[in-house]
Amino acid sequence: MSQNPSLPAVSDDFAEKLDKLDTLAAILPALAGQDRSEQLAHLLTDDDIDTLRHLAKEGMGENTLRALTSDFSYLEAWCQAATGTPLPWPAPESLILKFVAHHLWDLEKRKIDPAHGMPETVAAELEDLKLLRTPKNTAGLRPPHAPATVERRLATWSTLHRWRGLEGAFSSPQIRSAKRLAVRTADRPKTRKSKKAVTADILKRLLATCEGTDYQQPSLTDVRDRALLLLGFASGGRRRSEIAGLRMDRVLFEAPVPGDPDRPESPLLPCATIRLGRTKTEDASGDDNHVLLLGQPVDALQAWLKASGIMDGPVFRAIDQWGNLKSRALSPQSINAILKKRCAAAGLDPTDFSAHGLRSGFLTEAANRDIPIQDAMQQSRHRSLSQASAYYNEANRQRRRSARILE
Repeated sequence: MSQNPSLPAVSDDFAEKLDKLDTLAAILPALAGQDRSEQLAHLLTDDDIDTLRHLAKEGMGENTLRALTSDFSYLEAWCQAATGTPLPWPAPESLILKFVAHHLWDLEKRKIDPAHGMPETVAAELEDLKLLRTPKNTAGLRPPHAPATVERRLATWSTLHRWRGLEGAFSSPQIRSAKRLAVRTADRPKTRKSKKAVTADILKRLLATCEGTDYQQPSLTDVRDRALLLLGFASGGRRRSEIAGLRMDRVLFEAPVPGDPDRPESPLLPCATIRLGRTKTEDASGDDNHVLLLGQPVDALQAWLKASGIMDGPVFRAIDQWGNLKSRALSPQSINAILKKRCAAAGLDPTDFSAHGLRSGFLTEAANRDIPIQDAMQQSRHRSLSQASAYYNEANRQRRRSARILE
């Protein structure tokens, strides 16, 4: 068995850990693959893996479990690199404070004090494990981590304590004060998952790249990408994992409905319901988690299913370079790559966009069209009004009358 030289020597229970991880990989594709399984087997303790297996049996969503696994392995690797020992349970307050100090710091002070922030030996070890991807700047310094990432990992750490029936010091006054001061000192601007939103005008340009040419009909890939983009946008800006994970048994084509709900005699539009199942923001009320598609996205989806002959299993699938349809579903990373490829074909800068641009673009477009935010949230399935409002506020920023008070 090959072994990554940056990982420690194989322990006696290594094979047993791999067996446990194999059972997890059946429901969590992110664990699949020998290299990934071996890395996790080295980083996670038996108790860590048992915790993840318990959560999987309890039906935790795949995306949440994937994020927990990622954070769990990072915390274990960081603790090993920073202290030379595995994560202790419960974690002492001093260790939590060390984690904050290692991830949020003053970049200017780091220039004159190399001991400030995360020690380079710790960073190098995490980098060897491919768990740290923060590049150094031109001065050879690493910037502090994003506050949101640090908060998420601390929240994961705290949650894992609760699931183990332990009390952590995560809400102590010292920890709260340290986080508040560290975030202020780091002064790192909040970054967007997609620099620019894929609004209706951008979407139109992307769809134009899926129409073929005067001399050639749209390819099977064109038909798929058109349906993927339209469904991803019109269904409320679905996350890339939700698009990739969509299956035929969650798609229900319904009778056409009037284009104008207030005029029953208006032209009819094709209609379909998409059941989302468990999502990152699943409605805690227990309501059926579904969205409605009308018109153009339904036509595009039906055209794709007819052209591909798909009747069951994954809706959006890989197509090889010769145009042959594969049985496997597209990965979430493939959704992002497809959008960037279409951006490049449309003459847009791919670095300005990511798959999350479909989500931000849907809410931005809804705000531009004065659609009530509650209506848009029904489609996007946002639970947090404040989170959805951020897109509305950004869309309306340049329309504010108050900013024109001297004009």
